Amino acid sequence: MNLSFRQLQAFREVMRTGSVSEAARILGRTQPAVSALIANLEAELDIALFRRQRGKMAPTPEAQYFITEAEAILDRLSLSTRTMREIAALTKGRLNIACMPAASSLLMPQLLGEFLLDKPDVKASLMMRASPVIEEWVASQQYDIGLGETPKSTAAIDTVDFDMRCVCAIPRGDPLAELDAVEARHLSGLPMAGLQDGHPNLVATQRAFESQKARFEQRFELRTFNPALTLVEKGLCYCICDPITAAGYVNMQPEPRPVVFRAFRPHVVLNVSIMRPAHRPPSALANEFAQILGSALEQINTKF
Repeated sequence: MNLSFRQLQAFREVMRTGSVSEAARILGRTQPAVSALIANLEAELDIALFRRQRGKMAPTPEAQYFITEAEAILDRLSLSTRTMREIAALTKGRLNIACMPAASSLLMPQLLGEFLLDKPDVKASLMMRASPVIEEWVASQQYDIGLGETPKSTAAIDTVDFDMRCVCAIPRGDPLAELDAVEARHLSGLPMAGLQDGHPNLVATQRAFESQKARFEQRFELRTFNPALTLVEKGLCYCICDPITAAGYVNMQPEPRPVVFRAFRPHVVLNVSIMRPAHRPPSALANEFAQILGSALEQINTKF
């Protein structure tokens, strides 16, 4: 059986109007074209749908039964068409995002919130995980976008890579805040907050201190930089912080902020990537949001 959308449309209009000519007028087609559509539909179904009575098309009992099915099919097609147009217009769909802790509490919710302001029918999942888990989720196509530390090259993931330059977090009013850039030697022996032992950021920071023969005095060991900034606010320490966390702090805190950020020398770089499944075509929603995220990361890198 090979029913067509036009056959069902013609059948519905003849049922509504009782007239082939009126159905043709409504559909914007010729009367012979509508008659042919009805005849072809009857041939496909192998039943008579209408009988002529006093110049009108009188539906058979079979037609009365079939109109319910025909209208349901047409309604589903109409809904599907509308849904696909909404998806193409980025007003409907779902966006699944996994991101590293540095971006999960401030940056990503800010960007996602702005992106979805005019998209009330778009649903989103935003999950914070460690970078290896994000890599696994994206590779297995569970998530549309991942933001995490740059993974090793793999055929399962497409990446856009960013070298994010870390900054020095300083209590407002501290003499070091007068500098345009803080060097490791300026912090020698001063109390520092840093990530857990062995973390790439901590290792890179320690090497930066060693390169200037400065002593890295870690007072606080933490899993993320957000609590470190609270400790800096209280004047308890300094911190070599990733710029994503710093930018989120700046965006959320009103002036005068308790913590100020300065460029740090030698550079400590956080390598991050926007990750996408390599073997699944991206949705229009995912494409647009990935571009917004990439632009935001580039702007953050020039902010401090």
